[in-house]
Amino acid sequence: MSSEHLGEDNSKNVFFSPISIPSALAMVFMGAKRNTAAQMSQALSLSKSSGGGGDIHQGFQNLLIEVNRTGTQYLLRTVNRLFGEKTYGFLPSFKDSCRKFNQAEMEELDFISAAEESRKHINTWVAQRTEGKITDLLSPNSVDPMTCLVLVNAIYFKGNWENQFNEQHTKERLFKVRKNVEKPVQMMIKKSAFKMTYIGEIFTKILVLPYVGRELNMIIMLPHGNTDLKTVEKELAYEKFVEWTRPDLMQEEEVEVSLPRFKLGESYNMEGVLRTLGVTDAFEDTRADFSTMSSRKDLLLSQVAHKTFVEVDEEGTEAAAATAAVLMLRCARITPRFCANHPFLFFIHNSKTSGLLFCGRLSSL
Repeated sequence: MSSEHLGEDNSKNVFFSPISIPSALAMVFMGAKRNTAAQMSQALSLSKSSGGGGDIHQGFQNLLIEVNRTGTQYLLRTVNRLFGEKTYGFLPSFKDSCRKFNQAEMEELDFISAAEESRKHINTWVAQRTEGKITDLLSPNSVDPMTCLVLVNAIYFKGNWENQFNEQHTKERLFKVRKNVEKPVQMMIKKSAFKMTYIGEIFTKILVLPYVGRELNMIIMLPHGNTDLKTVEKELAYEKFVEWTRPDLMQEEEVEVSLPRFKLGESYNMEGVLRTLGVTDAFEDTRADFSTMSSRKDLLLSQVAHKTFVEVDEEGTEAAAATAAVLMLRCARITPRFCANHPFLFFIHNSKTSGLLFCGRLSSL
């Protein structure tokens, strides 16, 4: 799944979690059979996994434990839950599997006579589990008496930079939204040692900004000012990403980084994306087969909602005074610049597992 799946219009921001969505959909896959299951397996690349279905769900269980573990130097929370119409009589065995493998409850609600109350209940549940950052996951009128099953998935991340930006250095600068369109933004500025490289085939600089503990990094792909972001996105696949961000390609050097302060809160109804990936039967009442979930023959997946939140600001733990002293010693050198004053791609990456927690496109502010 790429940013192109979620946003053909390159002028729009995109932010999604390539690990969070599949882990949530695995819960629906667990209740699917025959062609409905086969389509989901192909879209989620589950058929490439070795072993049986148990191994797949065990893998997602391990992933959720890793993502939601406590005691880290950053805050990362992902929550999944299935909400089903209470008259559908969901099977106890399916509810147990959700609890065991997906850290999730299968909750039954009254969509038939209390659709709006059910919608508000779901939104409140999500808000409580994402530090209040993800609100109104389900928009008004998105739930009605015909709703059978709603899968919600939300993810929240907040990390402190290992090398903080000094708020006093933040200046208003212009961000080039499109060829002849510029907008004023709050641009954070930092001069320090960072890992950086240049990929000639896509005319793009790559910068690594570590979070405290260096377990997670933000990786920014900034095309040359004359290179369209679309060109980079078309070339970008996970294998290419791994190749371009190899540690031996990265050189640590003193860089002057200019990065806009931004917040993104993005919402997606995943039905269109999943249909594009070949998952169609799950949404059609005559073809959906969720017989592992319920004995009802007319159960279908009504909605898959994915909402994300990211905040990028100056916060960090390194003392500004120590940083200022270092800068004064080196100010005579000509320092390479990484100036993110036009659209770029960004990723939040786990350096230990090489897993991508988030992918984003910042095109407008």
